[in-house]
Amino acid sequence: MNDSIVSTIFDKCKRCYSCIRECPAQAIKVINGQAAVISERCIVCGHCVKVCSQNAKRIFSNSEYVFENLIPNYPVAAVVAPSFAASFPKNYGKVATALKKLGFNYVVETAFGADLVSELYLKEFQSENKQTIISSSCPAVINYIEKYRGNLVPNLAKIVSPMIAIGKYLKANSVEDLKVVFIGPCVAKKQEYLDPEVAGAIDAVLTFSELKKIFEQENIDLNDLEESEFDPPHAFMGKSYSLAGGMLKTANISGDILEKEIIVVEGKLKVLEIIDEINDNQINAKFVDILFCEGCISGPAIASDLNYYSKREKVIKYIEQKVHSIDKQLWKSNIYNSRDLDLTREFSDKNQRKPVPPEEKIKEILAETNKFSSSDELNCGACGYATCREYAIAIAKDLAEKEMCLPYLIDKLGKAYDDLKDTQEQLQSAEKLASIGQLAAGVAHEINNPLSTIILYTSMLKKELEQKIDHNQNSEDLSLILEEANRCKNIVANLLNFARQGKLNIAKINMNQLLAKIVKTAKLNPAYRKIEIISDKLTKDCFIEGDEDQIQQVFINLINNACESMEESTEKQLSFKMYEEEDYLVTEIRDTGQGIQKENFSKVFTPFFTTKKIGKGTGLGLAITYGIIKMHNGFINFQSEVGKGTTFKVKLPKIINKQLINSEIKVN
Repeated sequence: MNDSIVSTIFDKCKRCYSCIRECPAQAIKVINGQAAVISERCIVCGHCVKVCSQNAKRIFSNSEYVFENLIPNYPVAAVVAPSFAASFPKNYGKVATALKKLGFNYVVETAFGADLVSELYLKEFQSENKQTIISSSCPAVINYIEKYRGNLVPNLAKIVSPMIAIGKYLKANSVEDLKVVFIGPCVAKKQEYLDPEVAGAIDAVLTFSELKKIFEQENIDLNDLEESEFDPPHAFMGKSYSLAGGMLKTANISGDILEKEIIVVEGKLKVLEIIDEINDNQINAKFVDILFCEGCISGPAIASDLNYYSKREKVIKYIEQKVHSIDKQLWKSNIYNSRDLDLTREFSDKNQRKPVPPEEKIKEILAETNKFSSSDELNCGACGYATCREYAIAIAKDLAEKEMCLPYLIDKLGKAYDDLKDTQEQLQSAEKLASIGQLAAGVAHEINNPLSTIILYTSMLKKELEQKIDHNQNSEDLSLILEEANRCKNIVANLLNFARQGKLNIAKINMNQLLAKIVKTAKLNPAYRKIEIISDKLTKDCFIEGDEDQIQQVFINLINNACESMEESTEKQLSFKMYEEEDYLVTEIRDTGQGIQKENFSKVFTPFFTTKKIGKGTGLGLAITYGIIKMHNGFINFQSEVGKGTTFKVKLPKIINKQLINSEIKVN
């Protein structure tokens, strides 16, 4: 026998979390985004089955066992729940005929079992018991109390359900090895008949949904059949058990609206509310009749398209048709002859409650989903839980996942989209850089040789002219040629550096020492004497792996750019800050320069793009810097505001497991 009565078909589950929203026992655990039923917590109320639009919840079926093991080998009685009139509204008079056609030897009303237990309920109500008595006909209610309100177990009426009562009656009055199959709208009955307290009374349970499928498979059309009566024993008012208050009617207990000692409750929300009220001693009523569904006519496997009122009307019509035709004397005789039948049972505490997690844990989980204050808790219910706090508690109890939170998921998706966009831009930039690099290598090689010749002969001519008396103008012209040729040579050198970025001489680098050396050099540079250079506390002895010359070139490029951007600034300040961020060492270089125009943000790392004056720059410095950082598996980005300055942030992977201590950069 399968331990899980209700389970999830994962291929069909679409992560709507409707089942979580409807489950009164928090018996749904989300695994990789899909809602799995936890069998030991499940009370088998079937609400998750009713609300699943994708039919992703499976109810364990007994049909194969019934038709392959029971019917071929034993005499079998089908006991039919009184709500069958709502499930087969047009042909309920033909249901007994159809069941006989399927091979059942007897077809009996479960309602006679309701008549049997009603006498016990009347005695219970008339007893001197001072605590509130809770009816025990609904197995979902029993399951909920046993698993989640164990202190109310003594309040349950120690009486079997009508299903168990009719099963015991039929077996006690049969000389054959009779097998009994219950057919009804309730999924929880599939678990109830297996309870050791009542084991043996019922041999299998089918739902009306299963029965309709079986009729289709066997090509049984109710329209083609004749009507027939149920086999004895015939029921009296037990037929009303499927309606709210039907048990009171059967037991002849007053259900007057002004009667304070009796409360009739139906429907999940009201049931949970009344159970909590009883648990908190807020109810003084002597007897509470509870049905988890809105009457059994609304059971999860009723298999009817009628609304609540139409189903109720069909059951009432059936009762009115049959109640006056019953042989009351025979009925009373059957009830009397069953006086020695044991229809009592015990219940036990089967606690499945999980402790409430500590407040610190709840706050931590809320923070992980970007909820840092009560105003961040939207309580949108998309996760299936009524509030963000309930959702956080469910995560702490290992029943939910952070990815169930829709606002959190949208934020995460937005970040992923931004990251993807950045990656695409970086990829495009990398492809562009690679192409330019190949071109640059070829151009630099071709230009370098004639350029060297120009510089050599210009130098020779200049030297000869300087030895003559009238050489001023020609010498100045040659100086200009030499200066411009040397500038071309520098451009060529930069192009070669740009083209050779793939070649790294990897070694362990002490970034604290390297940056201290670079800062010292910057402070000693006469061109930067008017700039205030500040260095914050940096991490001592923090190491990276990389090419020291290229990493040094990165920071020299950034410092030169920063200092040049402050030429026209009133406040000239250059600051450095180094800190750790997860597995990266981050270095920030901030200036108070003119800033970068927003329209130029996307061009900053593009080769040959520059906003410097003609002759001041080649536009390759930041392109080379970007390439070096990427070759070291790092990141570089910036923030800038026109008129206020720019901050470049360089992130490089650090060598892990080094002792990190804060200290000042030492600059002599």
